[in-house]
Amino acid sequence: MTTGHIMMAMSLDGFVARPDHSLDWLNKQATQGEDHGFAAFQGRMDVIIMGSGSLRTVLGFGDWPYTIPCIVMSRTMTDEDIPEDLRGRVEVSKLEPKALMGSLDKRGLKRAYVDGGAVIRSFIQAGLVEEMKITVVPILLGDGIRIFDSNDTDIDLELVTSTPFPSGLVDLEYKVKR
Repeated sequence: MTTGHIMMAMSLDGFVARPDHSLDWLNKQATQGEDHGFAAFQGRMDVIIMGSGSLRTVLGFGDWPYTIPCIVMSRTMTDEDIPEDLRGRVEVSKLEPKALMGSLDKRGLKRAYVDGGAVIRSFIQAGLVEEMKITVVPILLGDGIRIFDSNDTDIDLELVTSTPFPSGLVDLEYKVKR
């Protein structure tokens, strides 16, 4: 079965974005010369899965930052809602997480980068996440979109590594215990 992998930045109080999906707070951090491993992480993945809110945020960046195919989970979007220049690289799926991972497995896609607060939460609840790399940013936002929310059961994690950086950011890598 295709496995889910998370790489996400969050504020110290657990938010991945402001309530309006803004990421302006990430740009406040001076991280020149720090390699948090995004290129290496993306290089290990076969596909990225995100929600429509994350897609709108990424489209606001200008250049498309991903080198792998992208699937947008949405109940309301269609493939016609994808910008013309991204068609063929970005598709829309209405499948639930387990069904989506099964369809990716049939396509030979084994490692999925799972992105966006609500999508991450749904994949964690479905038991589809194998590992997480969370970069904690030294800022308190007070409100926004959480990376984690209430769970039906405990989700045990095993710390693999923790790496502090001069900027104050800390990378935490976890494996999800089964």
